[in-house]
Amino acid sequence: MRIEKVEVERFTLISIKPFDAVVAALKAAVGQPDIVEFLRASRAAASFPELERIVHSALGCSGFMLFAEFDLGGVLRRESGFATPKSMRFLVGNPLIMKEMVKHVPDAGSYAPVTILIDERPDGAHLSYDRMESYLLPYGSKEALAVARNLDAKITALLRECAS
Repeated sequence: MRIEKVEVERFTLISIKPFDAVVAALKAAVGQPDIVEFLRASRAAASFPELERIVHSALGCSGFMLFAEFDLGGVLRRESGFATPKSMRFLVGNPLIMKEMVKHVPDAGSYAPVTILIDERPDGAHLSYDRMESYLLPYGSKEALAVARNLDAKITALLRECAS
């Protein structure tokens, strides 16, 4: 058994746009394939070029796709009423980027797809993301860190676009 400490850097933006507008901007920028069909087609791909074609067809203009979304605020509202702020967690990624990180650091599979949290607070809609580079830094792979930095740049650009 081994336990390692991983420090994580969190990127957060605060938007004055309404929560629902920020969520709509994110959803407009990421592909939203039928995930069951996407997984079926991915497994059935006879070659890597065919898999790449399937992945590219699922990506949105941001270069990412939505794997899952969780309405955390909806769960909170069941307990405390409808005045509870909204909160959504999105699992977003690109299997081809994930592949490049996992190729060099197998544990990178624990961190991808990435989580984007959008939650409503008194000062605005908060958009948060835990930077992949910070997850992978302890593993010491220059190749994986280069991919992670590129991923971080793309995700933070996406969040800036959604927030503005």
